[in-house]
Amino acid sequence: MSYKVLVVDDAAFMRNMIKDVFGSMPGFTVIGEASNGIEAIEKYKELRPDLVTMDIVMPLKSGIEAAREITNADREARIIMCSALGQESLVMEAIDAGASDFIVKPFKAEKVQEVVSRVLRIK
Repeated sequence: MSYKVLVVDDAAFMRNMIKDVFGSMPGFTVIGEASNGIEAIEKYKELRPDLVTMDIVMPLKSGIEAAREITNADREARIIMCSALGQESLVMEAIDAGASDFIVKPFKAEKVQEVVSRVLRIK
């Protein structure tokens, strides 16, 4: 099975790091990127990815607001939030907004793979 991924983060270097992780995972293709919550919602509607990685703190619209909007429109959406250390309360808010799971930055590729496998129920 092949999975399409949308990477959302306001920092280009972080988007590139996440793209590199998915590039090393067979069966995953990054089909789009967004740098804020508004772009994330537009790209989600346009591309219909199987998975979204979403930064929490972004300009224009936060990852939490974007996750809420995406999951309200598509109950099947799978969103993994990416948060910096110390943002635990925001992570809980993101889960309440519909996020499937989270990864704490800075992260290791193995941790991303573990969370992705859990969210997508890959054995």
